[in-house]
Amino acid sequence: MKAPTIITLTTDFGLRDGNVGVMKGVIWGIAPGVHIVDISHAVSPQNIFEVAFILGRSASYFPAGTVHVAVVDPGVGTTRRPLTASLGGQFFVGPDNGLCTILLQHAEREGQPVEMVHLDQPKYWLPEVSNVFHGRDIFSPVAAHLANGLALHELGTPLTDPVRLELPEPKCTSQGWVGQVIYIDHFGNVISNITRHHLEGQTISRVRLGGIEIQGMVRTFGDRPPGEVISLFGSTGNLIVSVVNGNASDTLGVSLHDPVEVLLKIPPHLR
Repeated sequence: MKAPTIITLTTDFGLRDGNVGVMKGVIWGIAPGVHIVDISHAVSPQNIFEVAFILGRSASYFPAGTVHVAVVDPGVGTTRRPLTASLGGQFFVGPDNGLCTILLQHAEREGQPVEMVHLDQPKYWLPEVSNVFHGRDIFSPVAAHLANGLALHELGTPLTDPVRLELPEPKCTSQGWVGQVIYIDHFGNVISNITRHHLEGQTISRVRLGGIEIQGMVRTFGDRPPGEVISLFGSTGNLIVSVVNGNASDTLGVSLHDPVEVLLKIPPHLR
């Protein structure tokens, strides 16, 4: 595989304290020619699923060989393992706490090669490792060494039992589908785990969320006037609920894990 020329960073660090800049400094000190891309540093603190979702919707748009460093790490300094994985032609570097679950599932579903190692070779870390900042001391230098062409197996011992998140799946009912809110984006759009795939070839009658019913679905935000609550498929194929030019999460008072129900014009048991 071609040596990576891009390293992405996704963290819950924010930008105020300089931690992201320090990680970049470590990377450039080892691999000065690499390009660094910030995917997000505004992940909710300690929200492992949120960063897994963001990586799952982002990674496939990067070239083969990209190294994705993700650090949302409430277990930093404990016995949780640091890991690196090659997943379908891209790399993941981060804590073994489920962050790569969606990337791993995608690679397995597509029959792509998967190789994972437990990072247990300190010679590829910084000389001094703190108990609270493995993003700087372990994950950044490891990503830089990958960018310099170091083979995955040199970084650690093979690993076959990574921690996996339990991802919520929607359920088929006598009237349609019941799922849940899995993500709320910057605009307040409410994203469910019901996807275009689940509803393929079916006609949506109503969508229920936050105590209201939405009649049918629209194709674009511009199909309805400002202030109207709508449902549509987002850019990742997930069914989302939005307020045109507004904030659906605030308007409806919904939160993560709240139920989302889709009622079909022809219920599943009659098809």
